[in-house]
Amino acid sequence: MNLTEFLGASPGASREGPHDRIVLSSRVRLARNVKGLAFPGWAKKPERVKALELIRPQVEGLPQMTGAYSGSMDALTALERQILVERHLISREHAARSVGSGLVLSRDHSLCVMINEEDHLRMQSLRRGLQLKAAWQAVDEVDTQLEERLEYAFSRELGYLTACPTNLGTGIRVSAMLHLPALVLAEQMNQVITAVNKLGLAVRGLYGEGTEALGNVFQVSNQMTLGEGEAEIVERLNKVVAQLIEHEENARATLLEKKPKMVFNHVGRAYGILANAHSISSKEAMNLLSLMRLGIDLDCFPGSQRPLLDELFTATQPAHLQRQHTEKLSADERDLLRADMLRAQLGPVARPVMPPPPATPDAK
Repeated sequence: MNLTEFLGASPGASREGPHDRIVLSSRVRLARNVKGLAFPGWAKKPERVKALELIRPQVEGLPQMTGAYSGSMDALTALERQILVERHLISREHAARSVGSGLVLSRDHSLCVMINEEDHLRMQSLRRGLQLKAAWQAVDEVDTQLEERLEYAFSRELGYLTACPTNLGTGIRVSAMLHLPALVLAEQMNQVITAVNKLGLAVRGLYGEGTEALGNVFQVSNQMTLGEGEAEIVERLNKVVAQLIEHEENARATLLEKKPKMVFNHVGRAYGILANAHSISSKEAMNLLSLMRLGIDLDCFPGSQRPLLDELFTATQPAHLQRQHTEKLSADERDLLRADMLRAQLGPVARPVMPPPPATPDAK
């Protein structure tokens, strides 16, 4: 089976999870290297190929990978790699890899192992909504089984040895992807980022380090991997994400109470453009879909379902649009097709109504 068939036509955003109004996904990633092999960044091509040939069969043999997709990066087209990036299944760095790098992806797409990215193994677990502990348990089980098959590079003083010093120790990166439009509209996001940074956590954009927070989507993750246990890191991030959920919910309630017209103006304009535009860029679509998603959460679109918006977040990305056409599309052509898709998908959605005011206690 080729990758396109394996992934299917749908980005699979319809799955639900705890607190998925605000937490789009949870991810736990582990970095590991095999003792005696040069790190991928230092290894020559024959060494990378040798490492791939050693590691990939061991990953494929895991019970969690029954029915998985397994392939070499050089066998994938540029379009297939970009689709994987848009679905957050691989990093942008891994998409740039070629001979000597590979990928093993579980049947349900919840487990992914990148081979010879920056490290020999970058294994990650993805879950919908706030499920950091479940994601950690899943990837920890994979790690334990692989450690029985492969001898990891490990130091008693430093822990697991990694290509980048920032991953030394546990090698764990725990992150949650959050949709925070109310905090952005309330102009509170800068204070939130400052507060989160003081806790030793990082706030990044949609595709991680160095990327923009398109669609009011932010990634929150740990920065330190040395000197703290994996379970402690997961628990600490889980508590911070719970606080961010509360802040976003409070910001939504405050905006509805004090500035309902402003909220409805943003939501109404977003719907108007998305449902009627004949050309729209990926960036503009993401930002407007974010506001319309907020409108669904605030009951501005009675009867409409959030999964439709979540699906469009991914389906309107450049690679997902391109894969529907054999000829190479220019950016302008994609903008036209994106608008066509949005008009068709949002056609059945009725125009928004003013959100109901927050409930107030009965006067005595």
